Amino acid sequence: MTSAQQLELIELKLTQAEAVMAKVSDDSLIVDLSDGRTISAPILWFPRLAHGTIEECANLKVMGDHIHWPDLDEDIPVRALLLGKGRGESAQSLQRWLNQRQAVPAV
Repeated sequence: MTSAQQLELIELKLTQAEAVMAKVSDDSLIVDLSDGRTISAPILWFPRLAHGTIEECANLKVMGDHIHWPDLDEDIPVRALLLGKGRGESAQSLQRWLNQRQAVPAV
């Protein structure tokens, strides 16, 4: 198999990977994929999840190609997890989000 064919196969696998289940533990994001794999990433890669409550982290929607946490305004693409990429949110953006969280009274 040529290098070009290998890259094409990798791209195809990245495109076809879909999440079927996800959960957040104390230190990891764990995702089961439709092809039988389970992948995990450190929770520290995703500061909004790291700052979320147990309830906020449990309230998620698996959307196939990404996972969404409505309470945390967080979306994580499966492709990014497979490529070993964290959220990549700027420190300023995260700080604004944290400030907004503190300003909202608890229900």
